[in-house]
Amino acid sequence: MITVTTAQLNAWLALMLWPFARILALLATAPLTGNAQVTAPVKIGLAILITAVVAPTLPSPEIDPGSGAGLLLLARETALGIAMGMAMRVVFAGVAAAGDVIGLQMGLGFAQFYDPQSNGQVPVLGQYLGLLATLTFLSLNGHLVMISTLIESFHAVPVDAAGAGHWLLLAEAGGMVMRAALLLSLPLVATLLVVNAALGVLTRSAPQLNIFAIGFPITMIVGFFALMLSLPYCMPVFERLFESGFGTMLQAATPSR
Repeated sequence: MITVTTAQLNAWLALMLWPFARILALLATAPLTGNAQVTAPVKIGLAILITAVVAPTLPSPEIDPGSGAGLLLLARETALGIAMGMAMRVVFAGVAAAGDVIGLQMGLGFAQFYDPQSNGQVPVLGQYLGLLATLTFLSLNGHLVMISTLIESFHAVPVDAAGAGHWLLLAEAGGMVMRAALLLSLPLVATLLVVNAALGVLTRSAPQLNIFAIGFPITMIVGFFALMLSLPYCMPVFERLFESGFGTMLQAATPSR
């Protein structure tokens, strides 16, 4: 007859519970897996699968999961997973912000589209660049690199390590949204600025022209043409942003000194 003691149950629970909390929190907030279209059973099942592979290789702290220290450790692991997931989501928010800026310059700010990433309405160009970034992320095996970075975080910041995440670094990473938006949208914004300046000169020289009738289609045509020309140059920018996001993921979990 097989007997299992309470101490053994607590040891098995401690081995799986805290890594599971960090992994599930990341999957619930990271791009792709954090979408509302990915159901909770899928996220939980994927987290259980990753935990079953990773947890046996990790040291387990001798803390009762039901004690106050165990619950505090559970909250810390959940917070670390959320921080790492948000570090990657910031990258995609920057790409979407670039699309919003370009859309406003082209006069497409009124064209809204449902975005499953943010679960709300966003400008259509922001959605387009977001989908382009997602496809680039998958083509570069970014989802596998993200999981690899998550596993590496358990060695950089073990479950039994003291301290909290570097939250100030995560807050500063929010500036990546504006940097990415400026970097991606600057060529098109500069092009459209020249077009608007030319239309302004044309209006002054020929006041009888209806600038609203000819300016809007010209701006859209030039904007789409400039976007088509700039797309091949967006991929290296996306790659650098993803690399920065992976670095921020690991640093966000590292205790500040």
